[in-house]
Amino acid sequence: MSGKQEPERVAVLALDGVYPFELGIPSRILGAADGRYEVLTCTVDGRPVRTNADFTIGVAHGPEILDTADTVVVTSMPPDYIPPRLPDEVTAALARIRPDARIVSICTAAFILAEAGLLDGRKATTHWQAADEFRCRYPKVELDPDVLFVDDGRILTSAGAASGVDICLHIVRTDHGSDLANTVARRCVVPPFRDGGQAQYIEQPVPVSGAASTAATRDWALERLDEPLTLSDLAGHARMSLRTFARRFNDEVGLSPGRWLIQQRLARARHLLESSDLPVDRIAAEVGFATGASLRQHLQAAIGVSPQAYRRTFQKAR
Repeated sequence: MSGKQEPERVAVLALDGVYPFELGIPSRILGAADGRYEVLTCTVDGRPVRTNADFTIGVAHGPEILDTADTVVVTSMPPDYIPPRLPDEVTAALARIRPDARIVSICTAAFILAEAGLLDGRKATTHWQAADEFRCRYPKVELDPDVLFVDDGRILTSAGAASGVDICLHIVRTDHGSDLANTVARRCVVPPFRDGGQAQYIEQPVPVSGAASTAATRDWALERLDEPLTLSDLAGHARMSLRTFARRFNDEVGLSPGRWLIQQRLARARHLLESSDLPVDRIAAEVGFATGASLRQHLQAAIGVSPQAYRRTFQKAR
């Protein structure tokens, strides 16, 4: 009889100028996952670190815990704190990370990983406001500033602030399935999965006062994913013209209605693949794809695996 599985060790590295909010995200989200993770915070020398607020933070650990960490999270700081060249002590700390450890950056911490050469040839993201500067400094990185996070295997990067919540929930979902991730989200009173990308948060003109929202139509559509919904159906429910609805939907969500529907259908399909033994063709019908082949095509395009491979992965997690 096997004993209780040891929790995964997560080391959160706080650098000079760290945002206190982002620093607390891994502990808050991963710490709510029923003991699956042991979250420890460290600095490059074990000493207190300045935050970007009017206080410093003392930690219990130095860089030695990076030696044994299964996952390392590097948290963000304001752009003016990001060094053009990594200080020696930061380079030394990053060098302690095990070759097989997962590395995660929140927001501008992607600059730290890129400066260390960890993102060369990889897909990554960072805060949309820092995207132009990032591209100039790190042309070898395939930057996507439109998404909330990027999972590129061993290294994961996320966009601004609350995207740290998104990527930590993604870690729980990947490691232990959507049921636990949803439970953690409920405990922390955050959405288990946010629609769209960073485009919906980029500064844009304030909508005309009294302008109708597409939120009610999105809720309506989520209850009917098994139906062949069209743009005309959605616009009709919202009582808008096709053009007005499509423009307003994109402004609010950051995606076209068609892309959003595919995302929602895939999210529902992934949940059914994880939590049920329904055949792939039945799942396709339940979520609104015409055939099992269509579901396979969309899932492969979105995450690079077949439904069968996805199911095997999460059945092991269960």
